[in-house]
Amino acid sequence: MSVPDYMQCAEDHQTLLVVVQPVGIVPEESFFRIYKRISAVSQVNVRDSQRVLYIRYRHHYPPENNEWGDFQTHRKVVGLITITECSSAKEWPQTFEKFHLQKEMYGSTLYDSRLFVFGLQGEIAEQPRTDVAFYPSYDECETVEKRIEDFIESLFIVLESKRLDRATDKSGDKIPLLCVPFEKKDFVGLDTDSRHYKKRCQGRMRKHVGDLCLQAGMLQDSLVHYHMAVELLRSVNDFLWLGAALEGLCSASVIYHYPGGTGGKVGSRRAQGGSLSAEAGNRHRPGALTSNGINADTSAEIGRAKNCLSPEDIIEKYKEAISYYGKYKNAGVIELEACVKAVRVLAMQKRSMEASEFLQNAVYINLRQLSEEEKIQRYSILSELYERIGFHRKSAFFKRIAAMQCAAPSIPEPGWRACYKLLLETLPGYSLSLDPQDFSKGTHRGWAAVQMRLLHDYFVEKKAIVSIKCEFEIVFHFYFLEKKDVTQSLESYTAKCPGTMEVITLPDGLKLPPVPFTKLPIVKSVKLLNLPTSLRPHKMKSLLGQNVSTKSPFIYSPIIAHSRGEERNKKIDFQWVQGDVCEVQLMVYNPMPFELRVENMGLLTTGVEFESLPAALSLPAESGLYPVTLVGVPQTTGQITVNGYHTSVFGVFSDCLLDNLPGVKTNGCTVEVIPALPRLQISTSLPRSAHTLQPSSGDEISTNVSVQLYNGETQQLIIKLENIGTEPLEKLEVTAKTVNTKEKLYGDFLSWNLEDTLCQFPLKPGKIATFVVNIKVKLDFSCQENLLQDLSDDGISVSGLPLSSPFRQVVKPRVETKPLNPQESSKVGDFSHVKIQGVTVNNPVN
Repeated sequence: MSVPDYMQCAEDHQTLLVVVQPVGIVPEESFFRIYKRISAVSQVNVRDSQRVLYIRYRHHYPPENNEWGDFQTHRKVVGLITITECSSAKEWPQTFEKFHLQKEMYGSTLYDSRLFVFGLQGEIAEQPRTDVAFYPSYDECETVEKRIEDFIESLFIVLESKRLDRATDKSGDKIPLLCVPFEKKDFVGLDTDSRHYKKRCQGRMRKHVGDLCLQAGMLQDSLVHYHMAVELLRSVNDFLWLGAALEGLCSASVIYHYPGGTGGKVGSRRAQGGSLSAEAGNRHRPGALTSNGINADTSAEIGRAKNCLSPEDIIEKYKEAISYYGKYKNAGVIELEACVKAVRVLAMQKRSMEASEFLQNAVYINLRQLSEEEKIQRYSILSELYERIGFHRKSAFFKRIAAMQCAAPSIPEPGWRACYKLLLETLPGYSLSLDPQDFSKGTHRGWAAVQMRLLHDYFVEKKAIVSIKCEFEIVFHFYFLEKKDVTQSLESYTAKCPGTMEVITLPDGLKLPPVPFTKLPIVKSVKLLNLPTSLRPHKMKSLLGQNVSTKSPFIYSPIIAHSRGEERNKKIDFQWVQGDVCEVQLMVYNPMPFELRVENMGLLTTGVEFESLPAALSLPAESGLYPVTLVGVPQTTGQITVNGYHTSVFGVFSDCLLDNLPGVKTNGCTVEVIPALPRLQISTSLPRSAHTLQPSSGDEISTNVSVQLYNGETQQLIIKLENIGTEPLEKLEVTAKTVNTKEKLYGDFLSWNLEDTLCQFPLKPGKIATFVVNIKVKLDFSCQENLLQDLSDDGISVSGLPLSSPFRQVVKPRVETKPLNPQESSKVGDFSHVKIQGVTVNNPVN
C-alpha cells in the first residue's frame, strides 16, 4: 500500500467502504450531483436489529490499497456503485459490459454492487433488476436514497454471514493464515503444523473477526476479540498484526468514549439523533429495556467497561502499535495513518504537546517517492492537524511548505493560484494580517525573524507576490529587514502593476482590503492652521455699539472625555473661508536609512467639497521630525473634517486615515468653513513710517505712514482701495481715533468726505476706489514748555478705515477728540510743527 489516507480517523474502523465511480462518459457536474446524494446516506439502521451500519464513500480508491483488506477490513472495498449514461437500447450491452469490467477491479473483496443508468427508457428499463436502477434523467431520480439503503442492507447480510462463519470455533478445521501482500513470500515452506504457526493463525483470525464485529455494530464483541488477539499475537511476536490488534482495540475504545467522532467533520456521524443506535443510547443505562421488551443483560455493560481502554490507555496503546509498525519498512502508510488517528484523539483530549510528538513522528516516516501533488496534500493535512491542536505557527510553517511545493521547479506548470491561496492562509499563524485595523495599536506581534523569513519567501515567489504586494514587509516590518533591497523590489513590481487602494477580490470570493503605507513616512502630529492675519475673518461690533453675543451658559461637568475620536472631532475655535487656501501641518519623519521620496501627498477630508493641492517631499535619511504643510481650498461651506492624508511611495498609492495611526497628536480636526469674504488691498500716497506702531489688538491689520507738518499746515492723504478678491465690496465705513495721551491737540485733526467714494460702490473685483483724508495741524503753544520734545518722543497716531460687512449700515463718521485742558492752553511755547505717524486699517467681518 503506497497511498495514505490523511483523512482517516479512529471511527473509520467501523465503516464499510463503498466506491462510487462513473462508467463511460458522464459529465463531472452530473456525477458529483448524484455522488453527493449517495454519500448523504452514511448511516443505516439495520432492520430487526439495534445495530447501525456506517458507510464511507470514495469516488477514487487505489486498487493496491484494497489488497490490505484482510489486515484491516475497513480498507476493503465491499461495495461498488457505478453511474453511467445510456441513451438507446443499442448502447446498453456495451454499457453493461463496462460495468462488469469495473467490478472485476475490486471483485475479490466486493460484497455487492449497483449500476445507476440515466437516460435509458423503454423495454429494457422496465425489466425488474436488483443490481441495476434506471432513471429517465438526473432530475427524475427520487428513489436514489432508497436504493442506496437497500444496497447497504444487502452489504450487511454478506458481512454478517462472514462474521458468523469466521467467528464460529471449528476445532476440526484448519484456520487459514491471513497475510499482507509483502508477507506471502516469507511464509513459503513454513511448518503449518507447528504450535507457533497455529497460534499465529488464531491470533490473526481473532483480530480479523474483531474488525468484522466492529463493522457489524457489535462493539462489545469486537473488544473481546481484540483482547484475545493481542494475547495470542504477543505470545508469538507477530508484531505487525499485534500492532493492528492494538490499533483495533484503540479504535473500539475511542468509539465508546467519543460517540460524536474525532474527525471534526460537520454533521458528525453520531450527532444525528435519529441515527443513534439503541446500543449507544442504552450504553449508560444498565438494565434498560431492549426492543423486545426484555431487560438487557447488565453483564454486557460490565464486560465492555472491563475490556474498553481508558482515555489514557488509548494513547499508550497507540504508541505501542506505532512502534510495532515502525519495524516494517512496507508498513509506512499504516504507521502514518495511525499517527494521524492518535493526533485526532489527543485533540479531543486537549493534550496538545503529546499530539505534537505524534505529528513530529509522522513527518519523518519514510514513504515511497511521493509525487508533487501528494507532497502538497501531506503538508496541507499536517498543517490542519497542527491548527487543530492549537499550534498555529507550526501549522503556518507546513502550509508555507505546501505553498512552495505548488511552485516547485520540477512542476512543468506551477500552480501559482494555489501557491498564492496557501500563502495567504499562513498569515494569521505568523501574526500577519491583511486588515490595517489589526495594527492600529502600534505594537508588534509575533517572531520578527520568522516573519522576515516568511516575507522573504514571498519575494522569492515573484509571481505570487504580485498580488500580495510588498507592503507587509515595509509597512509592518521595515525595521527588521534589508530595506533598500525591499524597496527596489517593490518599485520593480509597481512599475508593472501599480499598487492602488482598491479591494482585490480573489476567484474563491476572498476579499483583500488595501494595505496603506502608514509608516512611510511616519506621522506623529497633525495640526490645522489658522488663516494668515490678512485673510482671517473677525467678528464685528455693531455700529450702534450693540454686540452680538455668542456666549453659551457655562455648565460644569467632572466628566472629561479622553477618547481619541472625540479629540479629533473637536471643533476648532477659528474658521476657514470658502475659496481661500487652507493649511494643515504634519510632523513626519523618515525611518529609512536612505532618502525617501513621497509623491502626490495630500489631504483626505469629509464634510464639504475640498480641492486638495498635492505636494512632493524628499525626506533625508532618518530625518527626525520634519514639518510638512499640506494645503487645499474648500469649495463649499459647512463643517469640514480632516480624516487623514494620501501618499504615493515606491509606486504604491495609500490612503492613511488618522484613526489607523497610533500615537498621533492633534488639536482637533474639524473646522467651520464660512462663505467667501471680500478682500481689500490698501495703499496710500504717503511714505511708510520707519517706526511701526503696535495695533490695539493682535488681530488688526495696520499700515503705518509718516508725515511731518507745521502748525496750521494741511496735508492730503490719498488712500486707494483695490478689491483683490472675488466678492464685491458693498459697504464702507471710516472712523478715526486720535491717540492723544497728553491732550496737546484740539479741533478736527482728520476730516474726509465719503460721498465721492461711495458712488463707486459696490466695488467689483479688480476695481479701485479712492478717498481723501485731510490732515490739519492745530496746536495751542501758550504756556507749553518742552512740547517739542514731548511730540518728538510720542508722536501722534491716527487709526481708521475699518470696512463694514455687507450687512452693516453706513452712518456718519465719528471723530473722537477731547477738549483742550484750559489750564494747559494758557501755557506758551515756541514750537511751530508736529510729526504725524500712522494710519491703521481694520477689516472686521461679521
